[in-house]
Amino acid sequence: MNKHVDYYFTPISPYVYLGHARFVAIARRHGASIAVKPINLGQVFPVSGGLPLSKRAPQRQAYRLVELKRWSHFLQVPLNLQPAHFPVSADLAARWVLAALEQGVDAALDLAFAQGRALWAEDKDLADGPTLAAIATAQRLDAAALEERANAPDIAMRYAVLTQEAIDRGVFGAPTYVCGGELFWGQDRLDFLDRALAK
Repeated sequence: MNKHVDYYFTPISPYVYLGHARFVAIARRHGASIAVKPINLGQVFPVSGGLPLSKRAPQRQAYRLVELKRWSHFLQVPLNLQPAHFPVSADLAARWVLAALEQGVDAALDLAFAQGRALWAEDKDLADGPTLAAIATAQRLDAAALEERANAPDIAMRYAVLTQEAIDRGVFGAPTYVCGGELFWGQDRLDFLDRALAK
């Protein structure tokens, strides 16, 4: 049986950033293929009961910071709890990932993680074109070519299609990993995904 995981995420999620390397390592250990699927959470939330951070209750916002600090310490992944450029639109960064995907899954996965690190550990602005180009260049990707593709109508359409696909499959947050038709929401569910892939 071929093992496969659909990876729904947004480049600006701190939990995507915290879980990304572990997820990729788990999938590779099991020989599972990964479908890289960046989505627009701004469109997912209204139909799934989610709220953007600014509209969440103060208690939830406060506890989010506690949890992020815990996970950052536990995983030993550097993370700035209040980065200079957050909240920020993820759309352009997501389209860069889709452009990189045309060069291979590994290129897209590496770029997505580099974007997350840039936002959450390096205070970079993921809505800024030159910043995204610099991140891509550091990953030894052709930034000029990626920029051209990221701004192409078919990439924007692909992003919209993936977002609707996520909604249709019951995805309501990021990261969400779908394996064998089963959803695993959140990087704190990676142990369960690991077990599912081991079956």
